[in-house]
Amino acid sequence: MDLEKHDSPSLSATTDGLPVLTSERLERAAREHQHFEKRDGRFILDPEEARQEFGDEIAKSLKLSDDGKYVLWPQPMGEDDPQSWSEGKKRLTLIVAALAAFVPDFSSGVGIASLFNLAKQFETTPNNINNLTSNWSIFLLGPGGILAVILARRFGRLPVMFWSQVFGVAFMVGCTFSQNLATFAGMRCLQAFFSTAPQVTGLYVATDIYPVHRQNRAIALWTLFYIVSPFMSPWLFGYLCARQSWRWAYGAGALYGLVVVLLIAFLLDETMYDRHLGHQRLQQLKEGQSKGLRHRIEKLVGVVGWRLRKHRTPFLQSIKDFLDVLWRPHFFLPLILIMFGQSFGFTIGINVTNPVFLATPKPIGFGLKEDLVSTMYLTPIVGALIGEVLARFLAQISTRISLRRNHGVLESEDLLLPTIPGIVLYVIGMCLFGWANLHKESLAGVIFGWGLVEVGTLIMVVAVLAKSSLDFPGREGEISALVNQARVLGGFAVPYFETIWAERDGSLVVFGAEGGIVAGLWLLSVPTLFLFGKSLRERFSIKQQQHA
Repeated sequence: MDLEKHDSPSLSATTDGLPVLTSERLERAAREHQHFEKRDGRFILDPEEARQEFGDEIAKSLKLSDDGKYVLWPQPMGEDDPQSWSEGKKRLTLIVAALAAFVPDFSSGVGIASLFNLAKQFETTPNNINNLTSNWSIFLLGPGGILAVILARRFGRLPVMFWSQVFGVAFMVGCTFSQNLATFAGMRCLQAFFSTAPQVTGLYVATDIYPVHRQNRAIALWTLFYIVSPFMSPWLFGYLCARQSWRWAYGAGALYGLVVVLLIAFLLDETMYDRHLGHQRLQQLKEGQSKGLRHRIEKLVGVVGWRLRKHRTPFLQSIKDFLDVLWRPHFFLPLILIMFGQSFGFTIGINVTNPVFLATPKPIGFGLKEDLVSTMYLTPIVGALIGEVLARFLAQISTRISLRRNHGVLESEDLLLPTIPGIVLYVIGMCLFGWANLHKESLAGVIFGWGLVEVGTLIMVVAVLAKSSLDFPGREGEISALVNQARVLGGFAVPYFETIWAERDGSLVVFGAEGGIVAGLWLLSVPTLFLFGKSLRERFSIKQQQHA
C-alpha cells in the first residue's frame, strides 16, 4: 500500500483506502510519532528508510510532503496545527515575523546615521554618543531576548511579539522627542530591550510552521532581515540626517515600528501549538474558547495565553531550560557558540565604528562626506542578499549530501558544511577590509572586504541556527536567545577599543586579528563537531536523557 501523501491529516476523510483518521487514531498516531522523534538531531526523511526502521504499520500513518519525497517532521496533528496551514498563510506569517525581526537593529542603526548630529545637539563627541547610547542599547538586546523567550513559552509567540513592538514604538517616540542626552540614552536602551523579541521568537515561528526539510530556507529568509537591518537605517537615514534634524530619522523609525505593530495585529496568527497535550485535550480546550473577533483580540493581547499558562512551561523551568541547553557539549563546549558570537559580534563593531573610519579626515580616515558614508552602507546590504541566496543553495546541498551519505537520514552535523566556504569568505573579507582602511588608496577594497564579511556571516549564521534547532527541537527560542546574547557580548565591547587600536597599530592588524580569532574558533569547534558531534549528541541529547 502506498504511503499517505498529504501535508496535514484529515479528521474524517479516507485517503486511498487508508483507515479513517478519527480523533482516537490521530491521538495514538501522534504518540507513536513523538516516540520516533525523540532522537534529537537525527531525522528520517526518506519514506523507504522510514518503512525499514519503523515498520509498515507506523510508516503507513506517516504524512509526507506533497511530492512524496520527504517524511514530515514534526507530524501534523490536525487542522489547527500550524504545520497544516496553507502555503500562503505560512509565507505571510514568515514575512511578518521577518519584518518584525528587522525592527530592533534597524532602530539601533538610526543612531549611527545621526551620530554626528546627536553629538552636535548634545554638545559631546561621537565616541561618547556611541559609548552612552549605541553600545549599551546593543548590550540590552541580549537580556531582552532571554526575557522574551521565557514569556513566549508561557503565553505564546503572538502576544509577546505584539506587546514588545508596542513598547518599542513608544520608546522610539521617546527618543524622537528627548530633550537631553540622559533621557535619550535611557529611551534608546529601553527601546532595544523591549523590541528585541522577534529576533529570538522568529526561529520559533520558522520551526513552528515548516517541517524539518524546509526549515533551512525559512531560517535563511528570517536571518536575512535580521542581519541586513542594522545597515538599512544608516543607508536610508544618512541622507536625511545630512539635511534635516536627527529627530526626523527617529520619527521615521517609529513609523516603521507602528507599521509592524499593525501587521502583527491584523495578519499574524499564533504559531505555538501545544502538541504535548494531545489532540483530544487540545480540542477540549478549543471548545471552551471565545469565537470570531473576540477570540482574535484575546489571542493578540495574551488573554488566551494567560488561560493556557498552566499547561505550559513555568518561569523557573524556562530559566533552567536555558542552562540545560547551554551546558550540552554539542552546543557550547566545542566553542560553536563563542565562534558564532565573535563572528557576528565583529560585524556589529564594523557597523558602529565604520562611520568614524570613513568620515574622519585623512590621514586617519577617508574624509568622506555624509552622503557618501551613507551610500557605503549599501555594501553590507548587497553582501547579505548574496549571502542569503548562497546560504539557501548551500543548505540544500548539505541536506542532500547528508541524506545520500546516511541512507535517507538527516544528521544535523552535516548542516555545518556551508560554514567551510563561509569562514573562508569571512577571513578574506576581514583582511581585505583592514588592508583597505590602512592604506586608503581606494574604497574598492573597503567595499569588497565588507561585502565578503557579510556574505560569510550570513552563510555561517544560517548553518549554525539550522543545525542547533535540529539538535534541540522545542528549544529553538533558547537557542536563538543564547545566540543573540553571544553576538551581543561579542560586539558590545568592540567599539570601545577598535578605533583606538586601529589608530595605534593600524586597521590591518585589528581586522586581521579579528578574522584570525573567528578562524581559530572555527577550527576548534566545527571539525570537532564533524568528528565527534554525533556521539556527543546521542549521549547528551536532552530527550535521550529524559527517556533514559
